[in-house]
Order: sequence, then C-alpha cells, then structure tokens
Amino acid sequence: MKTTAVTFEDLDASVIAVPPLARRDDYSLNTEANRALVHYLETGGVSTILYGGNANFYNIGLNEYAAILQSLTEIAAKDSWMIPAVGPSYGMFMDQAEVLTDFDFPTAMVLPMSTAATPAGVETGLRRFAERFGKPIIIYLKFEGYLTAEGVRRLVDDGLVCAVKYAVVREDPLIDDYLRELCDTVDRRYLISGIGERPAIVHLRDFGLSSFTSGSVCVAPRQSTQLLRALKRQDYEEATSLRGRFLPLEDLRDSINPIRVLHDAVSLADIADMGPILPLSSNLDETDRDRVAAAATDLAERERAVA
Repeated sequence: MKTTAVTFEDLDASVIAVPPLARRDDYSLNTEANRALVHYLETGGVSTILYGGNANFYNIGLNEYAAILQSLTEIAAKDSWMIPAVGPSYGMFMDQAEVLTDFDFPTAMVLPMSTAATPAGVETGLRRFAERFGKPIIIYLKFEGYLTAEGVRRLVDDGLVCAVKYAVVREDPLIDDYLRELCDTVDRRYLISGIGERPAIVHLRDFGLSSFTSGSVCVAPRQSTQLLRALKRQDYEEATSLRGRFLPLEDLRDSINPIRVLHDAVSLADIADMGPILPLSSNLDETDRDRVAAAATDLAERERAVA
C-alpha cells in the first residue's frame, strides 16, 4: 500500500475508484470479497481506491473502524493507494483521527455533513481534524455553500489539504459558478471531479480538473481507465464514446440511489459478493435489481471483451 505523501502526480495517475464495502449476512466485514474487488480494480489499471460514501462509511461505528482500516492495508497491492473516509460528524471524525494515527495512510477524506453545518464551522472542523491527524486531507465538496472557495484556499495555503473532491451535481456541468470560483481561487491541480463518468469530460476539458472519481469503475475498470487516458490526450471523441458505455448504469444510479445501485451492481455483475448494505441503507428490491442486473451485466461483458 502506498504510504508516501500525496503528490499531484498521484492524483493524475489513476481513476479514483469509490467502491462499496462487502459484508456478510451478519454485517461483519467480508475481507475476501473486498480483496476480490480490489484485485479486479488493480488488474484493470486502477491504483487509487477511496472508501467513502459508496462504502457507507457514513454509518460505520468507531468500534469497527480500526478493523476496517487494518483490512484495507492488507488487501491492497504494494503500490495501490488506499484512502479511508472519516465523519461526517465533527465528534466522529475527531475520534477517528486518533485511530488513523496508528496507521500509515497518507491522507483521509472527510465526508460532508448536510445539516448542522456552516461554512465557517466546516472550515474550523476540517482544520482541527487535519492538525490532529497530522497529514493533509481530502475535502469533499458535495453541497453548495458547504465551504467557501476562500475557505478552501486558506486550508490549502496552510498545507492542510492534498486534494478536493468536487461533487456538486448540476443539470449542466458546464454552468457552475462555484466550480469556476474554485478554479480561480485554488490551484486546480488539487481539484478532482467527484461525480463519476457523466461530468468527467466537461470537468477535465473545460475546467482543467486533474482526474475523476468513479463508482462504475468497479464494474469496468479498464474502460474507465481508457476514458481517463483519452481525456489526458484530449481525444474527446473517444472519451465521449467510452463514457456512453457507462450511462445506462449511471442513469439507474441517479434515478434510484447511487450507493445502493452500485453496491448491488458489483454483486449482480458477478465481480464480488457485496452482501447486505449496512443500515441505515438497504439493498435494492426485486424490480430494481432486475434493471440494475441488465445494465451491470452488459457493462461487465464489454469489460471482458476489452480484457
């Protein structure tokens, strides 16, 4: 597992996978299934794996946090970069900082809190977490008004941030005043597109972001990697064609629920058995499972053809 400090080259090197976390029927961690998924990603060219919202880190308890972190260190290849998440509440991520200091993860991402938060309070909380953790962190911008562009700049300038995952959903990703302000305020090499393949072309081509995160990469790592490489060489026609392969599954994620659809899609595509989703979420019902199975299987079959 990568333990060295995060560089801009690290952010550029790979699609950043955001996988689900496999559990057994009793909700205990399924290490072998998680290892199978990580190996599938690695053999598909993915070297950066972020366990956050799709892994339902919102709902894990402090009592199992250390065991999960230990498992992540054991299932990764030597050069793979594993990124755990913390939070979203202030009390939770400050407690988790103490656990993280026992491990060699070079960074961690703070999950966003949608209620009981103000931009000034978020800036203070992130600063205190980074200082206690002792390493630069990843900011996750998911909501408008969560943190100001100037607040991000102050944290970056103070050496407390190594990356910013930008995931504010827009009807048209090209029309985004907040992202433009961030690009004008912060070195855009810190900024990562954080909403999968759908806005990735606009975010990298028109805003100059460094890379993108993806959940559907867990079904098709080679094709998502090909998309990133096409964007890096500015082959936007090829990038558009590759992105189109992901849209049927991404449409279902958007219309049903991104986390639940991805969790079951990995199982339904016969990549690894993710098992039950930790409460307070839940697996798909039968009707939605059938729809997701069709889209996930088609994308996985394309992946096997590429391989």
